[in-house]
Amino acid sequence: MTVTRSIALFVLAAVAEIGGAWLVWQGVREERGLLWAGAGVIALGLYGFVATLQPDPHFGRILAAYGGIFVAGSLAWGVLVDGFRPDRYDIIGAAICLVGVAVIMYAPRS
Repeated sequence: MTVTRSIALFVLAAVAEIGGAWLVWQGVREERGLLWAGAGVIALGLYGFVATLQPDPHFGRILAAYGGIFVAGSLAWGVLVDGFRPDRYDIIGAAICLVGVAVIMYAPRS
């Protein structure tokens, strides 16, 4: 159950951080306004809180592993929201990152 909870928290963190960054991007770069950017700032703040809920107590480990989730999640966000089409190297790179996440977070430790 701990691994399942951890994965769910990583997904929630990715939605908050990537979604927040996307909202800021839309507000500023796409000139949709300060409400979009402000909503993004709030979502980015929520990401910080979600990360603290991970069962592992080590900040560095959580953030290092989340980096891999961010890479794969950003590509997935682009596909689902912006119509981005990743090439095989994007997909291979994301897969490598996710393997790294699994090793960092879920390898047996004594």
